[in-house]
Amino acid sequence: MSYTLFLILIVIVAVLLILVIMVQNPKGGGLSSSFGGAGTQNLGGVKNTTNFLDKSTWTLATALGALILLSNFAIPRDNVNTQSQIEETLNERNTVEMPANNQNNNTVQDTTN
Repeated sequence: MSYTLFLILIVIVAVLLILVIMVQNPKGGGLSSSFGGAGTQNLGGVKNTTNFLDKSTWTLATALGALILLSNFAIPRDNVNTQSQIEETLNERNTVEMPANNQNNNTVQDTTN
């Protein structure tokens, strides 16, 4: 349940981050230029809009990183297996009886069933 909540929050924050980044224009345009223009102070002015977009970008990026790291602790781990797949394969191969040393080494023995 908590892992699903983390996934939903991650998707919401990621979409918001995409929207905030898309609103910005790297050449000084974007949303901030449409509100301020040439020095007029509409809706808080150009500087305040740019500061808001910059702060919201950093805040959303930090929140996204934190949610991704915290979601690792919420992953359901029902069947905890301490052995790795490689160790299990090696143990299975060791349980197969090794054939005795034959004096004729030219014969090839098939161990598959």
